[in-house]
Amino acid sequence: MIITRTPLRISFGGGGTDLPSYYREFGGFVLSAAINKYVYITINKSFLPGFFLRYSENEHAQGWEQVRHPLLREALMLHEVPCPLEIVSIADVPAGTGLGSSGSFLVGLVHALYAYERKRVTAEVLAREAVEIEMNRLKEPVGKQDQYVAAYGGLLCQEYQPDDSVNVTVLRVSETALKELRDSLMLFFVGQTRNASVLLDDQRKRSERRDKAMLEGLHFVKQLGQEIRSVLEGGAIHEFGKLMHEHWLRKRGRSSGMTNDRVDELYDVARTRGRATGGKLVGAGGSGFLLLHTPDRKRLRAAMTDAGASEMEFSFDFDGSVVMMRNA
Repeated sequence: MIITRTPLRISFGGGGTDLPSYYREFGGFVLSAAINKYVYITINKSFLPGFFLRYSENEHAQGWEQVRHPLLREALMLHEVPCPLEIVSIADVPAGTGLGSSGSFLVGLVHALYAYERKRVTAEVLAREAVEIEMNRLKEPVGKQDQYVAAYGGLLCQEYQPDDSVNVTVLRVSETALKELRDSLMLFFVGQTRNASVLLDDQRKRSERRDKAMLEGLHFVKQLGQEIRSVLEGGAIHEFGKLMHEHWLRKRGRSSGMTNDRVDELYDVARTRGRATGGKLVGAGGSGFLLLHTPDRKRLRAAMTDAGASEMEFSFDFDGSVVMMRNA
């Protein structure tokens, strides 16, 4: 039996510049952090013929081509994994909540397949293979940050080059500043789940036709992501909330559907009653989680609870995708 554990993520800045429609011309930059909420993949040899696949649905397929789940199908075909085999996926957080679950699922799956084949693999290979499956084979309108931060873990600076290469560096932040950052951030579930593909496809199309507003917005969030890196590495954690608020205002105007009345209401509550200095929706749609920065966790928790938003406590993950169990 093989069990992998792969972290979900929160994005601090630069989201959207990791799409090829943008970075192939302008270069992209994203700063994101892996968190201690995970996707778990279990692989075990089965005694019955075929592939037994258990996620939000149950599948029993006789061969690769019959697998309905696209990520599972492409990963099994790429690795030419023979049956009989059972694969089970469970997660700490539902899919579609803006925490990069599909990227984490795919990285964890690929990692489990390498472990099942008794092959060692680096974080870079895991990220690249996940990108190959999701972006190139399946033509999904997604970026690269989810796969990279899931594979590497930590607080990750990702520079996307026009030639499709990715430069990855760890955020250089002191232990004191790291603790201050963690203690100043809170996550609140605002309800519903969604598929970000429609919004990301809209961004891709507008970028490809050189939509001025879209490109200006993406230029801004890239620059802001770089400013956030400088602020955090300089230890000025108190400035982070202000930059997040700027990010929030610009991201809302970049694509329709980025927010809704309920999210706007909760953000206003957080700022006026909860003393949040800034925040952002994590992900590409008007649902999921609000990431908020505050000097007063108790006051923000009370205000958001009164408004009907549930807190999800979290910390940072520095391990990336790992094999937790490997039995012959």
